[in-house]
Amino acid sequence: MSAGAALLPGAPTAGPDAGPLTLGVLGGGQLGRMFVHAAQAMGYETAVLDPDADSPAGRVSHHHLPSAYQDPRALTQLAALCSAITTEFENVPADALALLAATRTVAPGAKAVAIAQDRLAEKAHFVRCGVPCAPFAAIANVADVESAPADLLPGILKTARMGYDGKGQLRVADRAQLRQAFADLKQQVCVLEKLLPLTLECSVVLARGADGAMVEFPVQRNLHRAGILAVTEVFEGALPTPIAAQAVHAARAIAQGLDYVGVLCVEFFVLQDGSLVVNEIAPRPHNSGHYSLDACDQSQFDLQVRTLAGLPLTQPRQHSAAVMLNLLGELWGPHLDATPHWDAVLALPGAHLHLYGKRQARPGRKMGHLTLTAHSAQAAQATALQAAHILGIEAF
Repeated sequence: MSAGAALLPGAPTAGPDAGPLTLGVLGGGQLGRMFVHAAQAMGYETAVLDPDADSPAGRVSHHHLPSAYQDPRALTQLAALCSAITTEFENVPADALALLAATRTVAPGAKAVAIAQDRLAEKAHFVRCGVPCAPFAAIANVADVESAPADLLPGILKTARMGYDGKGQLRVADRAQLRQAFADLKQQVCVLEKLLPLTLECSVVLARGADGAMVEFPVQRNLHRAGILAVTEVFEGALPTPIAAQAVHAARAIAQGLDYVGVLCVEFFVLQDGSLVVNEIAPRPHNSGHYSLDACDQSQFDLQVRTLAGLPLTQPRQHSAAVMLNLLGELWGPHLDATPHWDAVLALPGAHLHLYGKRQARPGRKMGHLTLTAHSAQAAQATALQAAHILGIEAF
């Protein structure tokens, strides 16, 4: 879709009975919820397709279709409601996106999402783009376990599909552990990655339009615990300038190679020797980009709306140093029914609390995030430490 064919709310409609322009999203979690808020702020109506009748995004959308993602009737209804459709998570069936794309604008497309759903296809794409990734081997059967190169051990065995937030991943020190891990993962098709000496993790969130225009946010420095993002820091000097520039160049090459349309996150590892390797992609807004809601003149969800509607992309500007703390279900206490000390947290300068409207806390479940903004990195970090102390969580 070109800028000239942009979907603009309030523009003349196709006929006297045509309703307001509606943007759709597959998935009703927190990313869908924040997309819905951004779309509504720009004047669009929204529709959510999610099996959960009480989904966070569905509760705030104009339309909610509580159906399975591959339900033909629901997909037909979504297409009838919407002018353009996106997704909030990578494990939505790519076939559903392809079906919708027959009659509607869909971004990102089924091909890009399918690649992100399969670690082997994903790594093959990295190789095609000339972006370094960890040495790896496909493990599809017991014979592959026995023939896997010895120099990949110690390593990490990951299921090729459906793994996220550390799920479907096991560390293996030697071939005996590799055998056991493959059995523990039910002999699913896997990827064995060499365990590399890491210094830090970072990510790039970018947006690419159908016309090929690309913009990106500043590179985010990330800290994970138990495979789940815990802290994101974004400010000048958070990463060495050459590393940040290399990450942006690599992320753009990956998006270009996919002919990607939408918001894309590319996650990287920085190794102890200073080199950069790509870890994985997420074909959607990303947890590490949530700070943009409060620290930038445009958020990642604003850009998601723009790419979907064919609107012009302008380079987002960060106006405040930021530290983002992920808020997991454990904050609600051992019985998951306590109320965290939000009043004390909100008394801190530059504190921005975002709760996702999830009814039930669970260990490891993303319930919200807290962004601390300030005029300097030191001030943002100091306030983040205060907030973490109040909440009883570890910061840095």
